[in-house]
Amino acid sequence: MEWVARDGQTLGEVMVCRSTVMKGYHKDDEVTRAVFQGGWFHTCDLGVIHPDGYIQLHDRSKDIIISGGENISIIKVESVLYGHPEALQAAVVAWPDDFWEETPCAFMTLKDIGGATSTRGIIDYCRARMPHFMVPQSVVFGELPKTSTDDALIKQNSNISQTELFQMCHNGTYQQ
Repeated sequence: MEWVARDGQTLGEVMVCRSTVMKGYHKDDEVTRAVFQGGWFHTCDLGVIHPDGYIQLHDRSKDIIISGGENISIIKVESVLYGHPEALQAAVVAWPDDFWEETPCAFMTLKDIGGATSTRGIIDYCRARMPHFMVPQSVVFGELPKTSTDDALIKQNSNISQTELFQMCHNGTYQQ
């Protein structure tokens, strides 16, 4: 474990070390061991600490894509996608890449199915609004299935095999 600078810029994982946090997860020793390392509870939250000691949360560590050594916030990429005038729904997942390790792949539902929005149009839209390494390499259009809590099912990869997911990213097609 390394402490991060109190500069409001350096991103790190929020960890807690107090006797009042909790003893562990009920009847789940494996998960308890995974989140308690070195006496610290790993929250999976990523944030910065400001000079005055306040912590500002940015993301969940599970919502990060690592591409060529750069940390890409899935939430930030999705936020840009939702800014597109034709975006109804958006979800971003990590897509394995031999060179970059992972790259973003976007899944989108558009407001106007018959509209002129294209993969190239979405990528160009993103390029104008975010650093190049954050831009999705693939955009898949279609209706996004949802969980009972209204999360995109694709993000959780539930009922979709990794192979199917990657084929969709490569082909730019998605069918429910």
